[in-house]
Amino acid sequence: MSDLVRIYQFRDRDKICCYDISVTQCYALEALVEQGPCRSQTLAETLRLDKSTTTRVVDALVRKGYVKRSPDPVDARAVSLQVTASGRALYDRINAELIAQQVDLLRDLEPDVRAGATEILRRLAKAAQARFMSGVSVGSCAVVCGANADQGKSSS
Repeated sequence: MSDLVRIYQFRDRDKICCYDISVTQCYALEALVEQGPCRSQTLAETLRLDKSTTTRVVDALVRKGYVKRSPDPVDARAVSLQVTASGRALYDRINAELIAQQVDLLRDLEPDVRAGATEILRRLAKAAQARFMSGVSVGSCAVVCGANADQGKSSS
C-alpha cells in the first residue's frame, strides 16, 4: 500500500499535470466542478491548502480562462469561484483520460479481484479521510526524533 501511495503521490509532483495546468490546479478544477461555485476559503479547506496558496492556484486558473471570479450571491463583499465552459471541457478531458488509465491498470485482474480491490481502496480512502479529519497522525515528532533517538546512546 505504501509503495502505491508513494508512486501516485510523487509521480507528477514537479510536472504539469495534463495540458497546461499543474497537479494542484487540476485538483482545484476538479473540486470546483464537483462542488460547484464556492468561496476561496471553502476551496482552500477542500484542497487542504492555506489561503495564499489557494489564491495563487486560482489566479493561474483565472489567467488561463478555466475559472472565473464573480460577486458572491449571498455576500456582495465576497467573491465566488466557478468553472468556465473551457474549464469544464478541460476537466471532462482530464477525467476521461484518468478513467481510461485506471481501466488499463485494472484490465488484467479477474472481475472478483477487481471488485475486491475497488472495495478495499474505497474503505481505505474513507478510513484515511476520517483519520486525517480527526487529526490522528503516526506519532509525535518528540517521540520519533527526541526521546527515542537518545535510547540507543549509552551514557558515559
